[in-house]
Amino acid sequence: MSGIKVLDKLLKEMTPSLSSEEYVFCSLEESAFDPLRIVPLMTFKEEEGLTVILEKKQAEANNLSYSGSWAKITLNIHSDLEAVGFLAKISTALAERGISVNVVSAYYHDHLFVPSHQAPKALAVLEDLSKFKAR
Repeated sequence: MSGIKVLDKLLKEMTPSLSSEEYVFCSLEESAFDPLRIVPLMTFKEEEGLTVILEKKQAEANNLSYSGSWAKITLNIHSDLEAVGFLAKISTALAERGISVNVVSAYYHDHLFVPSHQAPKALAVLEDLSKFKAR
């Protein structure tokens, strides 16, 4: 099953939702990951180490180092992995308002991690963006 590729449709029909949890990004040695009692949202293996995205409370319970707290906004539309311009349009709109974003694209949805203190502002930007067609 493929998702939506048409930019106008993606922007118009996305329904962003904000998670109530706070998340953090940590970097660990792979050997340090196994004994931890965590259930990460995502892991990604890089040359420098294992990046782990997890709930802030799990990181704190395991004494893991992190910098910054992130809110997760899910774009509730099944975007095709080959859709062109969707995330560019979104990241540009957020950047124009001084909001940094870390994007995770999964099979069905795109997930945006924005600084926790800017989550309401980011959600408003996304809701406004969905009211207009792509240019």
